[in-house]
Amino acid sequence: MSFQHSLAALAAALFAGTLHAQEAKPADTTPKVASGLMMKQGGKLVFAPCRDRSYAMVEDISPDGMVTRALDSVGLAAGKKLYVELMAVVDGGMLRASGLNLARTEGRCQQPGGNEESWRASGNEPGWLLAIGPEVVVLKRLGQPDVNVPGAPTVRDGGVVRFEARTEASRLKARFENKVCHDTMADAVFGWTATVEINGQTLKGCAWQR
Repeated sequence: MSFQHSLAALAAALFAGTLHAQEAKPADTTPKVASGLMMKQGGKLVFAPCRDRSYAMVEDISPDGMVTRALDSVGLAAGKKLYVELMAVVDGGMLRASGLNLARTEGRCQQPGGNEESWRASGNEPGWLLAIGPEVVVLKRLGQPDVNVPGAPTVRDGGVVRFEARTEASRLKARFENKVCHDTMADAVFGWTATVEINGQTLKGCAWQR
């Protein structure tokens, strides 16, 4: 595969575009989630998209190199292969990363949430997991019954995303802030912190887009 065709394949895999490499149209500069495996070779960041054999070099354009520092914290600098979801654009043959959704040391691609989920959040001590979808929202807590509330749109205000829903028995509020969040028990790092309130109990953890 030629380098030109490799880049075209990468763009198609990341952003599901229908452009051919030869077509000259304005580039989309809106960052989108780029999912794949990342490793560091010879001091350079190499990204391989999920379900694709192409690859690209990565340029970290995030403030203060936030993306690279977050990835190094879970082993990239030590030579580990990571599964990453970056907020990025393809530009001039480079993947320019401006933000982070998540990174794990599992080293294998994850399935997207599709139409069933838009966000997830989780935390430890005690363990909990929140899944937000358009129709159903489920909160699971260790040793307690699941909480189910109707789905509702999330509201984004700058770097903060909010969600709120209630039933006769439960009131659930979630706040996700666009800040790096570490889950040391899972060897993972996320692009969002999470605060969840359920019937007077406050849960802290990390969040990521699905």
